[in-house]
Amino acid sequence: MNDEILPQIRPQPGIMEIALYVSGQSSLAGKAEVLKLSSNENPYGPSPKAQAAYAEAAATLHRYPSTDHAALRAAIGAVHGLDPDRIICGVGSDEVLQFITQSFAGPGDECITTEHGFSMYPILAHAAGAVPVEVAETDRRVDVDKILAAVTARTKIVFIANPANPTGTMVPGAELRRLAGALPMGVILVLDGAYAEFAGDYDGGVSLVEDFPNVVMTRTFSKIHGLGGLRIGWGYARREIIDVLNRVRQPFNLSLGQMAAAEAAVRDVDYTRWCAAENARWRDFLRNGLVQMGIACDESFANFVLARFDTPDEADAADAALKEDGILVRKVAGYKLPECLRITVGDEAACRRILGVLAAFKGVR
Repeated sequence: MNDEILPQIRPQPGIMEIALYVSGQSSLAGKAEVLKLSSNENPYGPSPKAQAAYAEAAATLHRYPSTDHAALRAAIGAVHGLDPDRIICGVGSDEVLQFITQSFAGPGDECITTEHGFSMYPILAHAAGAVPVEVAETDRRVDVDKILAAVTARTKIVFIANPANPTGTMVPGAELRRLAGALPMGVILVLDGAYAEFAGDYDGGVSLVEDFPNVVMTRTFSKIHGLGGLRIGWGYARREIIDVLNRVRQPFNLSLGQMAAAEAAVRDVDYTRWCAAENARWRDFLRNGLVQMGIACDESFANFVLARFDTPDEADAADAALKEDGILVRKVAGYKLPECLRITVGDEAACRRILGVLAAFKGVR
């Protein structure tokens, strides 16, 4: 290609404003085996039933998958008590979030995110040509009043992860309802529930979707269901919104294997409940251990904890100590939390190992 042509080939507005997403580290130089606690993965893996369904799908890989995801949507609806016709499925919940942003925001519009919010939200806003507007949090918690104060005539979407990543904190149900009730009808409230299953009896936003026409909730199979490697997610909203989103969804966005594994995973309710119970047990154990050795840690409602050290330098030193022992956690300076490390809740052995290394680092018993 003639180099003289390149200056005339320019991306759409907002594209070059995107800061590339950085995933959790998965390997360490000089370490043949690592304990990976950097990506909030389910330490127990997917349901055996999901694994069997995925293997069985291999026999039909020459067939195109269904374009309407009917069987998967029916399974999600049956398990969660939802109308399947109001469910949309995507390549992870990230793709559903992309559908929402692409459909309802564009140049000149604003999308509200929060100070420590998931880094994909501003990426999606920029990709649509919209402007991400960051709103301050209060003590690592989403502040409804600050969000409402930031709403303007140009606001089209408000993104909230509940429970939040990477803080693990949560907006109480009454506050979410207050926010939904106060937003103009022309503003979509997106409730990203990637970690909803870890938060006890939280419905992920179902009741708000039923009561407010401008609320959309999303969920993922990557966390509690242990299918991060397959990338499957879904969203739920009024039928009118789902109809819009389906118009920008590619017809074959999910494969046979993805849908088969996801359907089996969501129907294996006993396994899901067991994973949630184990996570709650060892999450409390891990948090209490950190607090007892003088490392601050908010109550978490997700499958990770956010360890807060006294300074960014101490956090870096703790991270180095963990890596020396072959343990990977997530540094979150990019989320404006340079003094923190996000630690995925592993199984019993992993949690005990983390506390042992950090106790030695802190010089405590």
